[in-house]
Formats: sequence, C-alpha cells, structure tokens
Amino acid sequence: MQIIETGDAFKALIEKIKSETQGYKNPLAFGIARVDFGQLNSDRVLQATYPVVNWNENFGSAAIFIEALREQGLVVDFTQNEVVCNINLAFLESCLNAFTPYSDEAYGDAHRNIQVVSTLYSQMKENGYREGEYKVVFIFNDVPCVSVEATYLKLYALSLAKVALRSINLNGAFGALPNVAWSAGTPIELEWLREFEIELKLSNSYPHIDFIDKFPRFLQHIIPANNTRILEASKVRFGAQLHAGTTVMPGASYINFNAGTTGVSMVEGRISSSAIVGDGSDVGGGASILGVLSGTDGNPISIGKNCLLGANSVCGIPLGDACIIDAGIAILEGTKVAISAQNLGKINEVNPQRTLSGEIFKGKELAGLNGLHFRQNSLTGELSASRSTREIKLNADLH
Repeated sequence: MQIIETGDAFKALIEKIKSETQGYKNPLAFGIARVDFGQLNSDRVLQATYPVVNWNENFGSAAIFIEALREQGLVVDFTQNEVVCNINLAFLESCLNAFTPYSDEAYGDAHRNIQVVSTLYSQMKENGYREGEYKVVFIFNDVPCVSVEATYLKLYALSLAKVALRSINLNGAFGALPNVAWSAGTPIELEWLREFEIELKLSNSYPHIDFIDKFPRFLQHIIPANNTRILEASKVRFGAQLHAGTTVMPGASYINFNAGTTGVSMVEGRISSSAIVGDGSDVGGGASILGVLSGTDGNPISIGKNCLLGANSVCGIPLGDACIIDAGIAILEGTKVAISAQNLGKINEVNPQRTLSGEIFKGKELAGLNGLHFRQNSLTGELSASRSTREIKLNADLH
C-alpha cells in the first residue's frame, strides 16, 4: 500500500478494499499474536499471546490487515470460520503506510492496533524473527474452536470482558489446546521433557514446572483492574472474567474458564466453569458453585446480587438477589426444602413474577428466586427456606 496522507484518504481506502475484495465481510474478532512453538515438534503451536484483541470493532484496521496480506499473496477466504496467516516485515510496512495519518496518535487508546504494528515492526527489524512466530488471526463465525490461535483469541475476549460470560462458543477448546507443562509462563511439551529427561537432569537444567494443563493462568495474559486482587495466581484460570473490585483469596478458592464475577465480589470458594457471581456477593471459604457437568442437569448457575454462600456450602441452583445459603448446606436441584406458610407469603411478595404454593419444594422449583435464606435445623436435619432478613454488604475498604 502507498503512504496515505489524510484521514479522508484512509477512509476511502477502507471502502475501496471492502468494495473490491470478493466476498468481503467484517470479522467477528481479529488480532496480531506471537506464538510459542513446541520444543520437539517445532511446527506445533502451544500458546498465542495477543497484546490487543478486537471483538466486533475496529473494522478499518481489519481491512488494512486483509489488504496487506493480499499484497503478500495471501488471500483471505471469508467463507472460513477461522483464518490464521503468518506475517512478515513487508506486511507490517504496508500497514504502517496505510496508518500514516494516525501515526502521531498511535499510543492513544483509539489506535492500539497501530501501536502493535509499529512496535512489532521495530522489534522484528532489530531482532529478527522466526517464520510463523507472528500471525494475524481472524474469526468470522462463532463456531467450535479449531486452532490454538483462535481459541486463545476467544479466551482473551472473555478475560478482557470483550464478550459476556457464556455468550460465545467454546466447544472444541479442549481438543484444540495441547496439554503442556508450564514453567514461568512458558509452555513446554511433555514429549520433549520425556525425550531429554536424562540430559536435563544430569546437567541440572531440568525446568521448574509450575503446573500441567491445557490452559495457562489468568495472570499470565491479563492485567486486572487496579482494585482487583488475586492473592494466588493459580486460583484463576485463563478465560475467567473478573469484574473490577473482585478479590480472590488463597486457599479453597478457584475460578474456572468461562466463569467469574459481574460486579465487586469476594471469592473464597470455587466458581466452576460457566458459573457467574453477581455484584456485592460473597462466596465463602470452601463454598462450591456447581458447573454444568457437576449435577446441575446442564443448567448453568448464576448467583444474583448481594448473596452469601456460607463456608463449605454447595450451590446447585441459580439464585436471585439477596440470597443466603448457610455454612455446610448443599442446595441441589433435587434437594427437598420446607417453607412455612408465613415465609411463603413473604417470599411471594418479593418474587411477584412467580407464585409458590405448598409446603415442600425441590431445589429446582426455587431456582432464581430473590430473598431466600436456606438453613438447616440442627436438631432434625430438615432443610428450610425463609425470607432473608439480612442485607449482604461487602467491606468497601477491602475492595
């Protein structure tokens, strides 16, 4: 591409690319990534790192990337769900020519794609690069994951809150991602460790292995908000989403991928995959929110605002706002829960959209209701629900 001098000329170029490129359509997501290759299988991609992720936005930058690829002889097939292409210095030079009108603003939030291109160009020119080490990745349709690069792009979108939890297709992610050993953020093939185990150990160069998994940890890729605290990196998996102000304590806490918080929350228990915790809620020490494979009959669980899950409790149904499950109690879909007539009236008052009748209810019949307080009679063992009279408030100084 020739050097573009003005913003109007840039806009005209974008329209020209879109109108003259057969089958052109805007990508759902795209970004430039650096990839880590296998130590034994040198063409195997183990991880993809994106400094900037675009999700349903910045279509002008996408058009420039697509045109720069075409100039290098790589034609993007818009009928594909995922497109992954190697990039080189010529690709970056073309992009920089097109981005010239905005080069002085490259370090503002509005032009972070230009910053990526400019920074990468300088690094590649100065330090060199391996063929295929840097790629541009496009997702055109939200379908099951196939490549490592596209899977990481989706996980980034979740952890950066570019998309809502449970809103994108992550089927195929476990098949796409290799199971690797992680050492100081670097993925290492297990096959390579086995192949060179003797040499590595005798030379005292066997790496310190932090963990083995298909997914890295959240903090290996994401910089959280200033008022977010994660006291132990292993407690949050990449692909989780943490709202600003969330505190994740050490010990029994854990947040899986495609799960997390939508407001200021205290997490001292386990939030399984696809579970969501609302603003002002407290997941007590050792408490467990079940995932879709953990006994919820495939129904994902959402915890409303200002709820409290007591220590070592188990939540297997969605909760509305201002609910409490006392410590040590398991509320599952099939759990029998007694409600007195007096409490039933109070519960119906705060849930006008539904009217309960009866004395004994299964847990799934109470799913999503506001203002429930689940407790257990210490003499009889009976589980009951009453209208919650407590307002759960987190300590603002701690968040």
